[in-house]
Amino acid sequence: MAFVPKSFTASATLNASDAETICTVSAAAGLTLTLPAATGSGYFWKVFIVTTVTSNTVVIQVANATDVMQGLVITAQDAADTLVGWETAAGSDTITLNGTTKGGIRGDYYEITDVAAGLFSIRGVVSGTGTEVTPFSAAV
Repeated sequence: MAFVPKSFTASATLNASDAETICTVSAAAGLTLTLPAATGSGYFWKVFIVTTVTSNTVVIQVANATDVMQGLVITAQDAADTLVGWETAAGSDTITLNGTTKGGIRGDYYEITDVAAGLFSIRGVVSGTGTEVTPFSAAV
């Protein structure tokens, strides 16, 4: 199956028509992608950073206060040539990419799957600079 890229340059709410595509993000000044409510639909989104974030942030967040994300992201550290893994916490509902310590660098990649009512599965591989920190938070 071929995935057709869909480009995002401004904030948007993702929906079923965006599912099973590669959502490319070209927004050096940042944007917010809001997921639809998690229902267990099995829909998935692949988010690929095309343009490194240079100001503000790229945010991927859930649509409501009930949905959460569970999973992890692997970050390649620039200084130590090592990897560090970040797990979500019980209430994680937001991914924030800042172009440095939290990822958001060209080539960063997330897979998000609607696996159950109120639950998204998250997997990511990103690059980081400086003293890397988790991109996950409970902000919605």
